Amino acid sequence: MKTRYGWVMIDGVRYDHDVIMHCDRTVTRREKKISKKLKRIYGHTPLSEAELDILASEQPAVVYIGTGQDGDLPVAPDAELVLEQYETIMRKTPEIMDLLAEENRPFIAVLHVKC
Repeated sequence: MKTRYGWVMIDGVRYDHDVIMHCDRTVTRREKKISKKLKRIYGHTPLSEAELDILASEQPAVVYIGTGQDGDLPVAPDAELVLEQYETIMRKTPEIMDLLAEENRPFIAVLHVKC
C-alpha cells in the first residue's frame, strides 16, 4: 500500500479520491457529498457522523481514519461521538497505510488522500 498527495494505492489499484476500506477488505469511494454542507464551517469537507453509518453494520474491531497527507481532514464533533464507541486510530494517511499493512483484525479505514 502506498500513498502520495492526491492518491492511494491498495492491492495494486490506484485511487485518485478518498476511499473507505471495509472489513472484507473491499474498497469503495468515500461519499463526501453527505458532509459537504459542513464545508463552510470547517473550510474543508469534514468527516461527519452521516458517513459513519457503515460502522454499525460492519462492526469493525478497529477504525482507522487517515486524515490526509498533512493531517488536515477535520472530524466533526458528531463523528467523534460515534468513533468513541470503537477503538479508533487517527493519524496522517501515510502513517495509517503503514499500520494497515500489519493489521489482522477486521477494520474499516477512511482514507483522505489530499491535504
